[in-house]
Amino acid sequence: MTTTPEKWDVLKVLNWTKGYLAEKGVENPRLEAEWMLCEALSLDRVGLYLNFDKPLSDAELAAYRTMVARRGKREPLQYILGTQEFMGLEFHVTPAVLIPRHDTEVLVTEAAKRGAAAKSILDIGTGSGCVAISLAKELPQAEVCSVDISGDALEVARGNAERNGATVHFFQGSLFEPFAGRHFDMVVSNPPYIPNSELATLQAEVRGFEPMGALDGGADGLDFYRRIVGDAPGYLNPGGWLIFEVGAGQAPQVLRLLKGGGFVEETFTQTDPAGIERVVGGRLAA
Repeated sequence: MTTTPEKWDVLKVLNWTKGYLAEKGVENPRLEAEWMLCEALSLDRVGLYLNFDKPLSDAELAAYRTMVARRGKREPLQYILGTQEFMGLEFHVTPAVLIPRHDTEVLVTEAAKRGAAAKSILDIGTGSGCVAISLAKELPQAEVCSVDISGDALEVARGNAERNGATVHFFQGSLFEPFAGRHFDMVVSNPPYIPNSELATLQAEVRGFEPMGALDGGADGLDFYRRIVGDAPGYLNPGGWLIFEVGAGQAPQVLRLLKGGGFVEETFTQTDPAGIERVVGGRLAA
């Protein structure tokens, strides 16, 4: 007597995966199951809903099981799918770069508001390139340069610039190191800002998979702000802007650093959609 192989159709797979991911502590397990199955089946979510009774082939089921197993270990969904949307653009992401957060869109928006006349912009710690590339699209009159200490991150960023049709000049090095003799109208940065003592408390997806060098901001989280504020006047044109993303609760301290560093022409802070002061900027005295 032969047994009929168990049939795994779309709805059955989704229901099983929802329960499995929930047990592993994944938020929004049903939604994430759908996204991964869309990837495995090359369908959008509407197509998925129209094919609930579609049985998966052995190859499709194997590909999907691999993704689910990775997510069950709390690997970020964005690394599994390989992409993240930011400012309406699609960015390729790997474990070499931080996953772009929508909070960081506030940094781009505020920089774009103040960069209408900028001829040159520098993005420090570019990672995936999401800030530099978005600014290049928003401010096509400006030459946009970006720097990162990681060669692997720069490889990802260069691919993203090509993918999104943006012209950005990429440099490898630490902070302002590659730019001796250069001056910019604006410097932007989303530097590492998590205090040492808080690294172990981050989400499993973050502490276990995202690059620690892009997160660790030193004892109080402000190491990179101090270094950038201290050096920036030597690389900015008179009246130039220095604009940062900051961690929750850090805005007052970073604002004081800016004012103490000569950025007294104009300063501002801006909140993210959650009401947290997320962006701090200052303009160098003209």
